[in-house]
Amino acid sequence: MDEKEFKIKLKLNTIAFVIATAGTLCFPQILNLKENTLGFTNSIFSVFVWLLCIYAVRWSLQTIDWQDRRGWRIAGILSFLFTTAMLFGVRLDAVGNVDFKDWRLWVSLPVLACLFTILVRKFWNFLGGIEERKHRLAEHIRLPVTPAKAVKYVDVLTFGFMLLCWLPVLLAVYPGFFVYDAQEEWLQVASRNFTTHHPLVHVLLLGGIVCAVHKVTDSYNLGIACYMTVQMLIVSGCFTYLLVFMRRRKVAKGVRIASLVYFAFFPVIVMFTLCSAKDTIFTAALLMLLLALIDLGSDSGRFFASRNQMALFVLSALAMMLFRKNGVYAFAVMALILLLYVNKKFYSGKTIRDSHEKAQRPYLRKMALLLAIIFASYFMINSVLILALHAKNEENQEILTVPIQQLARTYKFNPEAFDPEDVAALHAVLPEEALVLYNPKLSDPVKVHFRNNVYAANKTRYAKLWLKIGLRKPLSYINAWLMNSYGFWYPDTVIDVYSGNTVFTFTYDESSYFGYEVEEPGYRDSKIPWLDKAYRKLSLEISQEKVPIYSMLYSPGGIFWGIAFVFAYMLYRKKYHIVVPYLMVLIVWLTVILGPTYLPRYVLIFWFGIPLFAAMLLEEL
Repeated sequence: MDEKEFKIKLKLNTIAFVIATAGTLCFPQILNLKENTLGFTNSIFSVFVWLLCIYAVRWSLQTIDWQDRRGWRIAGILSFLFTTAMLFGVRLDAVGNVDFKDWRLWVSLPVLACLFTILVRKFWNFLGGIEERKHRLAEHIRLPVTPAKAVKYVDVLTFGFMLLCWLPVLLAVYPGFFVYDAQEEWLQVASRNFTTHHPLVHVLLLGGIVCAVHKVTDSYNLGIACYMTVQMLIVSGCFTYLLVFMRRRKVAKGVRIASLVYFAFFPVIVMFTLCSAKDTIFTAALLMLLLALIDLGSDSGRFFASRNQMALFVLSALAMMLFRKNGVYAFAVMALILLLYVNKKFYSGKTIRDSHEKAQRPYLRKMALLLAIIFASYFMINSVLILALHAKNEENQEILTVPIQQLARTYKFNPEAFDPEDVAALHAVLPEEALVLYNPKLSDPVKVHFRNNVYAANKTRYAKLWLKIGLRKPLSYINAWLMNSYGFWYPDTVIDVYSGNTVFTFTYDESSYFGYEVEEPGYRDSKIPWLDKAYRKLSLEISQEKVPIYSMLYSPGGIFWGIAFVFAYMLYRKKYHIVVPYLMVLIVWLTVILGPTYLPRYVLIFWFGIPLFAAMLLEEL
């Protein structure tokens, strides 16, 4: 070894030692440890972490391309955001508050962000090497062509297999999970008294099936089971189409088989397939929209030449908007991005395989026409339903969830911020008895008492009140929003937002991961009690959270960062045709972090989309 090599190695070892040591010292700041605990600091485990960090950082620094500034920027932004989420999340989970004056937070942020950036860059290099070897191997392998009849036979079997696997669970939890506002939606149909609080399409579908079957059979349970069956058919059809899409894109057979097994047996998939919440059909439509966006990005010429692909795009976007209101906001933002894509054509180089290079302007007109059809259809259907059903449209609290929580939190912890006239204005729209019910993780106890008529009479007054108090106590506002949403971006969160709430047949305790319930007029009539107990345990106990690594498959925050990692990697590799579908997912995620609480059902696309996200990472779609 010459002197130059020795100096380089010494420099790398020194940098690795410094970063690893600093990272290990800051590591407890992202661990949910009790105050003054010695679980990490006074433990041999910390030595193992330190040695592993030294090895990992040194190994990474030896092989990373230091001239790749773009890669460093993308990895740095991802790592900074992840580190911030971990540092904030652990404090919110432990004490319900981020102390922005805590010097340990601001020292740990750059140190851990630097450590994670190096590790992310190394892992991206590793993934790039796998991809290159896969392409070289593919050049020497010719896959046999499956006959068309055999393909159709396989698709029918796939569709039936999922239904067959879900059927025992339906019998176990019979008539299904009739929960999450199900009773309220059914009552609207049964009483013919409609509001726009819930999407009217879902209200009519759910309540209509239950009421119609009850009228014929005199059984509400059978009506609920019929709705679950219809939903099972819809979801199984969407999953089958996804697997067909993956086959058409030449995704490896092993990945497709693993995806089928996942869809058939993974508890989160099964629970929500058998759940009456509108989120299930919304998410199935969103999944189909992602596939349409991939087709659009991969070959825009073929997309605009195919009536089937354009129809899938229109119908999936329309269904998504009709089944959840945040779908309207999300797709409105996405529409602007799609117009920008078609107009500017920022898909460049080898990424896009456009079969009609000179057709950019016609593409813009066609995209504008498709978007116009989607939005016009949505507003027409919604308006017709509101008029035909005489639905009341007087509620504002859903869109004001975050401001309501911010005012309630500030009133509870910083009452000095309110002048006497501010208190009077606040009590006019949120009475005292509502404000004392403030729950940092759930807006429902307060917002249910929100006086819409008072607010509607003078919206400007309350906008000024919100702004005035926010300028006085900005950190209180920030913490109120963070506490309401941190389960969507902090991986170690235990979903316990309903803890202490009593419903029809139980009281939520340590977990409210899933609403294991059959609301009236239905009732649980299990045909397979032992399987019913297993799903009850998954829903209401923290059993799965006690298993390392496996627990992350149930964590909204954990899966979110997995998706963010793949998104950043695709951005780094300039696979822009994959970036657009991810943008749709991230936009939907942005709408739910402004919602009433954090529950898996709001980000169900995380689980429905796992096979697609994995294929995006492992294969070139």
